[in-house]
Amino acid sequence: MSNILKLGLPKGSLQESTLAIFKKAGWNILMSSRTYTPYCDDAELEILFLRAQEIARYVEQGILDAGITGRDWILENDAQVEEICELVYAKASLRPVRWVLAVPDESPVKSVKDLEGQHISTEVVNLTQRYLEEHGVKAQVEFSWGATEAKPRLLSDAIVEVTETGSSLRANNLRIVDTILESTTRFIANRESCQDSWKRQKIDNIARLLQSGIMATGRVGLKMNVAAEQLEQVMAMLPAMKTPTVSQLYNGSGAAVEVIVEEQTVREIIPNLIQAGATDIIEYPLNKVIP
Repeated sequence: MSNILKLGLPKGSLQESTLAIFKKAGWNILMSSRTYTPYCDDAELEILFLRAQEIARYVEQGILDAGITGRDWILENDAQVEEICELVYAKASLRPVRWVLAVPDESPVKSVKDLEGQHISTEVVNLTQRYLEEHGVKAQVEFSWGATEAKPRLLSDAIVEVTETGSSLRANNLRIVDTILESTTRFIANRESCQDSWKRQKIDNIARLLQSGIMATGRVGLKMNVAAEQLEQVMAMLPAMKTPTVSQLYNGSGAAVEVIVEEQTVREIIPNLIQAGATDIIEYPLNKVIP
């Protein structure tokens, strides 16, 4: 029987960004809206799409060998899993999400201390209760099945909700009182599965390539030719990840320079490179960057 790694991936808000990161890493996963078991072009992977909230528990139990979920859900479920690596990406950006304590704009609440004896709605009941205990506050924490941002003023005095940009909270006339937790996406594995040499190697390979795909996001490669007398000036203005690669041109008249830079800086760098004498400049996209 061939080796199979059972992998859980997050369905919902992280689904599209997860598929994009896997594609960069070299795996093509085709997902239908009617199934939780997508097609993957790697016969050694058996993939199941689940809510991120559930994945840590299934990995802990060994139903899944590995999975991708948020640090928040690992802590909320107190899941005993091995964290293989951090994967900093979210549904809209490459940055952490925050679980925040929020109240209506007109609320008199200024700090968590003001919520003594009040009602809080949230999906992360355990995280919220621990937060209240740390601050010596006793409040009623109620599980929210959804539409949490609509519950203040109607069903609760405050909420603990996840946000990436804060725009949804502002749209609902809510203000942030405190940040409870910053969370990033994690690649986790079942501890027993990590003792299997084949599974561990497969898990490590996936982690390395996922990280390389994330590192490539927002970066591009630049190639150019530079005359010998202008090389030092050009090198001084290149914000390379590491030392730029420099190769002598065939006719000995200068050098070919290649660097990896942040994509958002290219619009400023290229005009400066042209003024400094660089020619034949090529910009190209990246799928992976492996340090």
